Amino acid sequence: MTELIYHTDSYVQSFDAVVTQVAPEQRAVLLDRTAFYPGGGGQPNDDGSLQTDYGNYRVTKTERGNLHILESDDLPAVGTPVRGVLDWERRYKLMRTHTAMHILCGVVWRDYGASVTGGNMEPLSGRMDFEFERLQKELVSEIEAKINDEVSVARDVRVRILPRDEAFQIPDLIRTKINLLPEGIPEVRTVEIVGLDLQADGGTHVANTREVGQIRIADYKSKGGINKRLYIEIDS
Repeated sequence: MTELIYHTDSYVQSFDAVVTQVAPEQRAVLLDRTAFYPGGGGQPNDDGSLQTDYGNYRVTKTERGNLHILESDDLPAVGTPVRGVLDWERRYKLMRTHTAMHILCGVVWRDYGASVTGGNMEPLSGRMDFEFERLQKELVSEIEAKINDEVSVARDVRVRILPRDEAFQIPDLIRTKINLLPEGIPEVRTVEIVGLDLQADGGTHVANTREVGQIRIADYKSKGGINKRLYIEIDS
């Protein structure tokens, strides 16, 4: 089993590891531990580099299954010690963005009872779909003011890993219309914005909402029926 450092500490920017497997057809290596997030839940994967005593390898993509895709055909051998270094500027922007999405989701659920039907993000921008009957400019402005209030309140963000049975006793833990948690997983990772939001989530987040910065709802539109989309942007 690979130790997933990002599950317990999103702020690790570099780490030591050992190559445990090589996949030449994919130009990839597997590590015994990693801080590279493989993507999921709308958050893109991390990239960066693996450093060895005899050269550095650019990590162009990280995929589920602990696959670190490298830019080179000449892969480090099994047993090679490496130092993983994340593209931290990009990762931290994604952490801020992902927490902003949870702030938005928490406010909309708390104040309007609207479920999430989808979402995606890039560094400092994202979109989220909700079940709203109507979405007008005045309501969008109201939501924007409320989410920025949650940023300024400086709420702590806490991560816990719970036994599956205990996690599913938490009301409204799954906010999306589709339960994306695979059957049979023994533990569930939760992300809580204290006093606002608690969800099952595997991504990386900042430790306090004040780190997110100013959030703008840049646009909104109807995606048909009661499905309404909000686009957010975060000041750099």
